[in-house]
Amino acid sequence: MVDVLENTPYSWRGGGAERACWVLPPDGHVHTEWSWDAVSGSMEQSCARAAALGLPSIAFTEHADFTRWVIGPQLQAQMRPVNAGHVGPDGIWNPPPLDTTAYLACVARCREQFPGLRILTGMELGEPHWHEAQVKALPGIGEFDRLLGSVHTLALDGPRLVDHLFASMELGELMRAYLAEVLRLVDSPAPFAVLAHIDYPVRYWPAAAGPFDAGVFEEEYRAVLTALARSGRALEVNTSVPLPAPIVSWWYEAGGDALTFGSDAHRPSSVARDFAKAAAMAEAAGFRSAGDLHDLWRRNAVS
Repeated sequence: MVDVLENTPYSWRGGGAERACWVLPPDGHVHTEWSWDAVSGSMEQSCARAAALGLPSIAFTEHADFTRWVIGPQLQAQMRPVNAGHVGPDGIWNPPPLDTTAYLACVARCREQFPGLRILTGMELGEPHWHEAQVKALPGIGEFDRLLGSVHTLALDGPRLVDHLFASMELGELMRAYLAEVLRLVDSPAPFAVLAHIDYPVRYWPAAAGPFDAGVFEEEYRAVLTALARSGRALEVNTSVPLPAPIVSWWYEAGGDALTFGSDAHRPSSVARDFAKAAAMAEAAGFRSAGDLHDLWRRNAVS
């Protein structure tokens, strides 16, 4: 267990008595060697990290991507050689399929090795509203514990990763185009339960532009959050970069019921990064553990 000063305290009821415990929320968004871009990923080492931190559970949400990207050398350099081979001479990359059989076998081995840690299966579905047939055909998709929906791409001159568009689009235009695509995802019947990284472009925000101000895009964020609440899905507090606190407050005001926390770790050392700060922010906005340490956090939950 890490130093309690780095954790967020909350209480829950169990065994008929109220107990206070210093504990971090579950990490609901982790990538391992089974994700094409996790070159430093390891499910076993991520489990060891989670156990050392005292996490109640961890979800391995590996990438399931079907978008054919126009891809540049920077991303190619992050790929394993076997994945880089999927880039054609036209610069179009065809993502390799998730090997669900081998992935699930790895989950089974880790469950045996770490019996005190609840390990959830999962997928991160990239732009699933663009690929309805392929998503439906994913082996055993209805049996996975956690399905995330995400947008990494804008359909411009060929599908382009948001990461690579900052040099060619004005920042406000890029953010509004991204949030408009997220809204289309949320309004779709795509089979995901949690919206991942609503602030994805902020990871690549240029320092020269100054600090990101979510308030500039309040109208667009509120439109997404209102639709998400209406859909009954949960919002993820992704800690790759600090999620602006107003977004969590807008989620509460929109009637959002549930929150998850996701490190989006692509290496074991990043599991549950900055979760104490994220949990404190969520509590300040009105969300708390509902009592089951493995469950999503809920609005106005009684701890």
